[in-house]
Amino acid sequence: MSSNIPPKVQQQLAMLQQIQQQLQTVVGQKTQYEMAVKETNRAVEELKEVADDAPVFVNVGTVMMQQEKATVLASLTEKAETLELRIKSLEKQEKALQTKFEQLQAQIKQAIGGPQQAA
Repeated sequence: MSSNIPPKVQQQLAMLQQIQQQLQTVVGQKTQYEMAVKETNRAVEELKEVADDAPVFVNVGTVMMQQEKATVLASLTEKAETLELRIKSLEKQEKALQTKFEQLQAQIKQAIGGPQQAA
């Protein structure tokens, strides 16, 4: 069957598959970051409910350390902002890959289907 497909189209199909894999990777990373943002924001909201002088502990590797509430809040807020920036970057990548995917898909359809696909 592959002998009926011109080499250029075979190359485009391979590229299409590669773009699809990249797209899946980007979407997976974005989902992980979105979950991390939700978790971080939830921690910030819970921490706001705690008294200012209450002991607050954070995980540092395998050890838990006590830190001031304000320090932990600042750290969590910064973490959430960094994650949001990463998500925006991944969204841009996702849009670019999606556009590339759709363009290549259209080229392949046109190459395989010929002029009747234009209608």
